[in-house]
Amino acid sequence: MNPLSVENFREEYETRGFKTPIRVLSDDEANESRGRFLDFYASNQARVQALPPRDQYVVFSETHTSLDWVYRIGSHPRILDAVETILGPNLLIWGSRWFVKMPGDKTYISWHQDATYWGMHPPHVTTAWIALSESNPSNGCMRVIPGTHRGDLLPQRETYSDNNALSRGQEIAVEVDENQAVDLVLRPGEMSLHDIGLVHGSNVNRSSNPRIGIAFRYLTPEVVQDGNQRSFAMLVRGRDSHGHFDLLPAPHKSELTTGDAQSQAIQRMMKSVMRGQRS
Repeated sequence: MNPLSVENFREEYETRGFKTPIRVLSDDEANESRGRFLDFYASNQARVQALPPRDQYVVFSETHTSLDWVYRIGSHPRILDAVETILGPNLLIWGSRWFVKMPGDKTYISWHQDATYWGMHPPHVTTAWIALSESNPSNGCMRVIPGTHRGDLLPQRETYSDNNALSRGQEIAVEVDENQAVDLVLRPGEMSLHDIGLVHGSNVNRSSNPRIGIAFRYLTPEVVQDGNQRSFAMLVRGRDSHGHFDLLPAPHKSELTTGDAQSQAIQRMMKSVMRGQRS
């Protein structure tokens, strides 16, 4: 990027709370990654289908810690270049989650703000949502309310709805003006970036086509997370001179096995973000 485009990129993100679309993967890269995901999904399909959407994180979360092909997506130079424009040169991946809606799924995501539960200070955190399939209103693309990352966080309630893909089923507890909503339409290989405080959600897939995407959560090393449980993170650019997270090495295998870092990462993640959960 030239300096002027970097400035415009950052200004749009800071004003609206998101930036989209951003081309980060070539067609070949997107096709290869989608094929690998579909193989992964097929090998875990019975397990996934036995779980309500709010519990499917046990399969779909933190795969970047154990699968080399997922890690390669999250550490792709074009993705990191865009994230660096927002957060600066020192970058950690704190978490990842596949967001998948197959035709006929009842999965949805209610309006919410990530900052309410992640407990990150300062909130130097952005989410990159990378599409490996078409993502549009008919198959349940992400929707955002521009500018809602500014000011105080909105009150939220926890519903624990089975079909809500969020682990608490959390949703904004005040009326959201959906007339202000923007659909983040993406083609395979494109991504969006959104702020930790932005109100966002997505509807059910009402099409005959799957919606396949993965979200990576990036933060800067000075960020501290609330709670007594240290989460894992992976340094993907620059250096970490703070040591607030336990750093994992890049994975070197393409299939999950018992005892992988993924299961440990999920356990630590849930202890951190589910503080005060219902018993």
